[in-house]
Amino acid sequence: MSRQGVHLRHEDLPYRPCVGVMLINREGLVFVGKRIDQTVEGWQMPQGGIDDGESPLEAAFRELKEEIGTNNAEFLRELDEWLEYDLPAHLLGIGLHGRYRGQRQKWIAMRFRGDDSEIDIATPQPEFESWKWLAIEALPRLIVPFKRDTYAKVIAAFRDLAFTAS
Repeated sequence: MSRQGVHLRHEDLPYRPCVGVMLINREGLVFVGKRIDQTVEGWQMPQGGIDDGESPLEAAFRELKEEIGTNNAEFLRELDEWLEYDLPAHLLGIGLHGRYRGQRQKWIAMRFRGDDSEIDIATPQPEFESWKWLAIEALPRLIVPFKRDTYAKVIAAFRDLAFTAS
């Protein structure tokens, strides 16, 4: 892949520091949004960059507000390790503003304390075109392939916090 005539390799680019949020409702279902900017159907949990001087938890609350219009949530757990994923070759130099090889993510589980009416994805800079609550086991089927390994680790780490409603 090239950007402005320069051949890019994964190892030539850094990872973007990022936070991901598994937002779990009172019924034990997980929030996912369908991305606006995908040519193939792509669903994901809220995530975004960590600003300079910001902790992962601060970034998580900010990203929820920016992406779903509310941060009415309670911290449950932070994954101890950072997880990394690489963009596929066809997105290198394009995805993540062309500046990163992928993302290095700190994942945080939170319990949504609000009502569904508080969720508003029509934010000033919308990322999702639709959203839904989903059983944790269904997540891997909806996620783009290059994020599935990361999501499997997040699901394993937070599975005990979510449950299937009866």
